[in-house]
Amino acid sequence: MAALLRRLLQRERPSAASGRPVGRREASLGTDPGVAVRVRFAPSPTGFLHLGGLRTALYNYIFAKKYQGSFILRLEDTDQTRLVPGAAENIEDMLEWAGIPPDESPRRGGPAGPYQQSQRLELYAQATEALLKTGAAYPCFCSPQRLELLKKEALRNHQTPRYDNRCRNMSQEQVAQKLAKDPKPAIRFRLEQVAPAFQDLVYGWNRHEVASVEGDPVIMKSDGFPTYHLACVVDDHHMGISHVLRGSEWLVSTAKHLLLYQALGWQPPHFAHLPLLLNRDGSKLSKRQGDIFLEHFAADGFLPDSLLDIITNCGSGFAENQMGRTLPELIAQFNLTQVTCHSALLDLEKLPEFNRLHLQRLVSNESQRRQLVGKLQVLVEEAFGSQLQNRDVLNPVYVERILLLRQGHICRLQDLVSPVYSYLWTRPAVGRAQLDAISEKVDVIAKRVLGLLERSGMSLTQDMLNGELKKLSEGLEGTKYSNVMKLLRVALSGQQALSSILSIQR
Repeated sequence: MAALLRRLLQRERPSAASGRPVGRREASLGTDPGVAVRVRFAPSPTGFLHLGGLRTALYNYIFAKKYQGSFILRLEDTDQTRLVPGAAENIEDMLEWAGIPPDESPRRGGPAGPYQQSQRLELYAQATEALLKTGAAYPCFCSPQRLELLKKEALRNHQTPRYDNRCRNMSQEQVAQKLAKDPKPAIRFRLEQVAPAFQDLVYGWNRHEVASVEGDPVIMKSDGFPTYHLACVVDDHHMGISHVLRGSEWLVSTAKHLLLYQALGWQPPHFAHLPLLLNRDGSKLSKRQGDIFLEHFAADGFLPDSLLDIITNCGSGFAENQMGRTLPELIAQFNLTQVTCHSALLDLEKLPEFNRLHLQRLVSNESQRRQLVGKLQVLVEEAFGSQLQNRDVLNPVYVERILLLRQGHICRLQDLVSPVYSYLWTRPAVGRAQLDAISEKVDVIAKRVLGLLERSGMSLTQDMLNGELKKLSEGLEGTKYSNVMKLLRVALSGQQALSSILSIQR
């Protein structure tokens, strides 16, 4: 870069940035025949994937699949100081777990790779060189200390911090002198006074005169790594991105990006800025909230479909919000033109109910139910292990029967190995004193119940069993049906009360 700057000093610098202007165009989805839809989810691996990131990825995935396009995962890892070990792998793992795997990614590869920005530095250097040649960019020799003083002074005066463009109009001689002392300066982009207007597919017509409120932004740091503004423009261009669907926090920055497209002579993609996903009280989702990371939900037994369902249900983009939608239904119903500017308020207290609906759907499907049987067997082993007095409880037929009887009543598969349902897998420890406290006729009741169950040639349904138990209580003077049932509940489950009585013979 230093060599390039020295070469540029030998030529006359243009007075203004050149580049092909970008004309206004009518808003459309840009899904013109013959034009491939290509969208990207471009997180920074400075943390694990959370619900906000999942929602952005999901809207990109849905849009791509609706128009037979490609969904790309690109990792924006140029800020090497903030990288979190394992975050890059976690992001792709969680997208696959959620059922929205990328078509192109660092792991899968693809025609537009590499898909990590730290491996694309040559492309950013070439773009920076082009901008320096046309005078659309210039070297900045300001020290971090000076920039920090500018920031503090602005804040002291209750102003928005901004760079004062000190290095913007340096002479060739001044640049040469500075380069001799600092051969690796940062590179700043020369903002034009008039930013182009653009029609966002969600927010409509926008124009942000960034030059009036901001100083010229750094596009290439002195360490040779680009900033977000340059990198995303270069990558979106070279990867053939047709639509940029990203959070509304980037709406104001789009003017800078359009100026970069203009200076580089490239046609920009369509932009659609998605309203933020917020907590129920309107506060911002924070990565410091450990329970918003996807691995937390996966470990707690929540299904991917329930998360996709709840984060779309609280937002817009669909004809109507209904619970229980599957991914194919979300794709079919999605309409980008129906996404509104209002923030989506996420109420995670409703997640168990969403999960109950999706778990019930899986149990109702024979092939899906078989997979759940295997998962429940593993959970039982992990929860009870050596406590299993009778390993017949792991028999797939028995486990499947449990699932069928409890479908619609449990929210997570893990619920079936909670203390409330432990009696399904282990014999409860019940003392004689507990039973005597309920009825003085414990032995008589036990013998009659066993006789009922051992009666030859009799196949008991739940209704038939209830009827027989009522007859049994009527035959015992001074014994109420409710006491018989309470005695059986305590003896079989170790609990005084159950949400329901299961007619499961073990």
